Amino acid sequence: MTDQLILKFPSKSLYLKEDYYVSLSNKEAYDFINGWPKWSKRIVNIFGPTGSGKTHTASLLKNKTSTIKIQTSDINDKIFSKLKTKEALIIEDFDEKVSESLLFSLWNKILQDNKYLIITSQKPVINYKFKLKDLNSRINSCIRIGIKLPSDNLITVILAKNFSDKQISVKKNQIDYIIKRIDRSYEKISKFISILDKYSLKKASPVNLKLIKEVLKMI
Repeated sequence: MTDQLILKFPSKSLYLKEDYYVSLSNKEAYDFINGWPKWSKRIVNIFGPTGSGKTHTASLLKNKTSTIKIQTSDINDKIFSKLKTKEALIIEDFDEKVSESLLFSLWNKILQDNKYLIITSQKPVINYKFKLKDLNSRINSCIRIGIKLPSDNLITVILAKNFSDKQISVKKNQIDYIIKRIDRSYEKISKFISILDKYSLKKASPVNLKLIKEVLKMI
């Protein structure tokens, strides 16, 4: 029983500082966020693959100051009033489907009011080209930090964290088995855990090696 991982967390995503694992793949982003408010610039873009921990990394700022988190689709006239009582804004999963004029105004407002902005995206925001030249200029001036592919140690922690969030009890030898066979892709890891969770519930069976093997063949 010594290799059993006891998972007691509620079944939802938790972005707590104590759950954050620092490795070579995310250390630069972690150190930058942790250095608040002594940032060299007030706006930073954290980019990386789906499931790489961008949201968790950005959410660490909540431990230091008041923040508001939105999606690109939430960038509208109302965001300006919501931002009045907050020190920092986090825009998650940034994409090009945004009003350029509103984004430009929001960017200027952040700088004007001495607030902070974190933008998370799958690719660097500098790769997005907008018609508004001044907006491109603003985007080019922000700090950009990438989160790289995970090491074996980080994959172990990601698996354990996700199993914890879903209240799935697994053994250490099962995690070791998964690590040796799963792609070094955050997206694949997330997909694997999601399917494993559904199959376990569907079969009303705890996670075992047979079930793990079946799911690994699906991804």
